[in-house]
Amino acid sequence: MFNDAYLAIIRFMEMGGDVLWFIAAITFLMWSLIFERVWFFRTEHKDLVLQASTTWESRAERKSWSAHQVREGIISDGATRIAGSMPIIETCVALCPLFGLLGTVTGMIAVFDAMATQGGNARSMAAGVSMATIPTMSGMIASLSGLVGTTYLKRKVEYETELFEDQLTLDH
Repeated sequence: MFNDAYLAIIRFMEMGGDVLWFIAAITFLMWSLIFERVWFFRTEHKDLVLQASTTWESRAERKSWSAHQVREGIISDGATRIAGSMPIIETCVALCPLFGLLGTVTGMIAVFDAMATQGGNARSMAAGVSMATIPTMSGMIASLSGLVGTTYLKRKVEYETELFEDQLTLDH
């Protein structure tokens, strides 16, 4: 069973060309980072908020201009840690369809090459068309799956950043 699945994946990757390996690598990186962010919110996030709150609440005074600057620094650092690898995840989501288009171009080059060398042999052209369409489909599917994770994480980051900022009260 495992061997059959492995062979099916290898056959699919060969049909789509070398670009599929790049799409697979980007997708793996993207989902690894998405799961890392989810893990962060389930484990480390509470410690981050507690540590920042403790740092802020331990200040003797919190009304001066310099105290406000310290608060802004704590908020900025916390927001950066909450967002984490979101820019990289968003870049991966954007790269997947672009690599799919690259696969389309390389597949069409194979079609034109087959037409030039074999005079329009339908079998050789079909392999090129397959190599042109599979990466496009794969890049779009990978990107759409990443959009689901990214949308969830963006909302979570915005919500948690607002809560984090509200946690650091200004009154004394």
